[in-house]
Amino acid sequence: MDQLEAFDKKLNSFVDYLFGERDSRVRGWLLLDSCLPTLSLTVVYLLIVYLGPIYMKNRPAYSLKKLLLVYNFAVTMLSLYMLIELIAAAWVGGYRLQCQNLDSAGDADIRIAKVLWWYYFSKLIEFLDTIFFVLRKKNNQISFLHVYHHASMFNIWWCVLNWIPCGQSFFGPTLNSFIHVLMYSYYGLSTIPSMHRYLWWKRYLTQAQLIQFVLTITHTLSAAVKPCGFPIGCLLFQSSYMTTLVILFVNFYVQTYRKRQKGEEEKVPIGLNDVKKGHSNGYSSSINGSKQKSQ
Repeated sequence: MDQLEAFDKKLNSFVDYLFGERDSRVRGWLLLDSCLPTLSLTVVYLLIVYLGPIYMKNRPAYSLKKLLLVYNFAVTMLSLYMLIELIAAAWVGGYRLQCQNLDSAGDADIRIAKVLWWYYFSKLIEFLDTIFFVLRKKNNQISFLHVYHHASMFNIWWCVLNWIPCGQSFFGPTLNSFIHVLMYSYYGLSTIPSMHRYLWWKRYLTQAQLIQFVLTITHTLSAAVKPCGFPIGCLLFQSSYMTTLVILFVNFYVQTYRKRQKGEEEKVPIGLNDVKKGHSNGYSSSINGSKQKSQ
């Protein structure tokens, strides 16, 4: 135990050396004082990605239909709460779209930070997307894009909460929460066969995510053009990271849609949680209208 505490202290001292003094307003918040829990949970996640399919290889796939319905509904509700609360707090605090610093809105900044903690924690919850893939033996859906996005977001938002927990950081999660309300609503409804006929709008989710990335990069760079005291290094890192997602996601979009034969019904997943066929954790309709699980 002493060795673990010593390692934890050295690791966090190194992180502090890299990024500087942390924001004192989030001291003592769950999972934030040390980076070790976040890193450890990420390592466990990556081990599940690697070892899970090996474990399930000779075992029957789980259906999880009812569990997926509950899970998708819960994530939808959490995303809706974050969306509403971020908009309300930003409005009350008089947040500016072009550039918002870290300490001028008083209580509204704390309110934003509390919502962003839930946003950070939601990235841990979303590890279940991959675990459900493993249990349902949807290994073709565990793409590099999927794993890269899930693993990196959880760690990046640990850093955001410790150093830039409000201000300019509010915009991306606001957009992403809106997208997730749509995405997880779609995933949840897709587990209900009678709802398949109403899910014609799935193709637009992919386009909405691409728009989200572009808007986030634009918003981030606008603060670099007209500075307001928000750390420039953080702006450049966020823009670079979002650019990698755009590149990977456009590649996914091209591979998934543009190579399909003209007139073929779209049965591909939508969003960062998907690959090739089906969608992240729900069900899809067959081309002739009969209902079947996504493959």
